Amino acid sequence: MKLTVNIDCTPQEARAFFGMPDVEPMNQMVMAEMIKRAKDNMETLADPEKFMAQMMAMGGKQMEQFQTLMGAAMGSKKE
Repeated sequence: MKLTVNIDCTPQEARAFFGMPDVEPMNQMVMAEMIKRAKDNMETLADPEKFMAQMMAMGGKQMEQFQTLMGAAMGSKKE
């Protein structure tokens, strides 16, 4: 026997039903901070030369992580 149940509810209602915490206030705080930081660094992010200079100033470990990230992004290309 096969039984299918469709439940029409919002993500907030589903979290409340399963007793999960409401993370909306934390999500809004994190997004506000990300937007603020992006606006503060807009000039650097828009200029590749400044962006790379900032990456190089961070040190070798961060540059390696950036290269790994870019390599993974390039390698995951599906044809």
